[in-house]
Amino acid sequence: MLKLKDQLGRSLHFSSLPKRIISLVPSLTELLVDVGLHKELVGVTKFCVHPEDIRTRAKIVGGTKQVKLHYIDQLKPDLIICSKEENTPEIVAELEKKYNVYVSDINTLDDAYSFFDDLGEMCNCSETTSELVHNIKFELTRYKKKTKDLPKLKITYFIWREPWMLVGGQTFIQHLFEQLGFINVYADQERYPEIELSDLKEADYYFLSTEPFPFKEKHKSELPVDASKIKIVDGEYFSWYGSRLLKAFRYFEKLRTNL
Repeated sequence: MLKLKDQLGRSLHFSSLPKRIISLVPSLTELLVDVGLHKELVGVTKFCVHPEDIRTRAKIVGGTKQVKLHYIDQLKPDLIICSKEENTPEIVAELEKKYNVYVSDINTLDDAYSFFDDLGEMCNCSETTSELVHNIKFELTRYKKKTKDLPKLKITYFIWREPWMLVGGQTFIQHLFEQLGFINVYADQERYPEIELSDLKEADYYFLSTEPFPFKEKHKSELPVDASKIKIVDGEYFSWYGSRLLKAFRYFEKLRTNL
């Protein structure tokens, strides 16, 4: 019998290793595959796009905000992976009536490492998850050494258009900014504040993320700032807190040195 608590302090009990896993968190779906749990992964969301073929190998059970409960019942999962930020309390409450539901709450790298440790314990892949944590820490250290002499830059990071929404404080992206040597000019505001473009604060650069809103080059002209200060950035590297972190810091290094 395995007992542990998820990142909200909720107790989970397993009589055996999970053999049928559903992931309702796209970034953690990729993680499950990368640590060798692809055979156990039987259900995913329509937003789970990595690896590219995952939605043909696992059944789509809905989105992150709405799931099809009868599909989940058909799959008979031993474990369902959720996220406090991406999945609703109503979804969790309904699913935990029948199943072990682990809710992640990841706002820092240490939170991510803690989740990796729990996953390793739940699914008997601790050696692999420990190696992943070690390698991510190595990549972060390497990034800091490579960029330590570069000045800090003031950044505004857009995640949505109409209404225009930004990354504020107490978010994973804000935590990454702190590690990367960026200063978020909206760090003193709520997690994802809405703004009027006429009230946009001065920054060195304005990042337009490729997700959740798919910003493209054509959207640059809508911002009332010098176009040379606007950069389209890969939102998955900034917001996915699973195994994608292993590649993220090489991307950040290239981005940072080109600014």
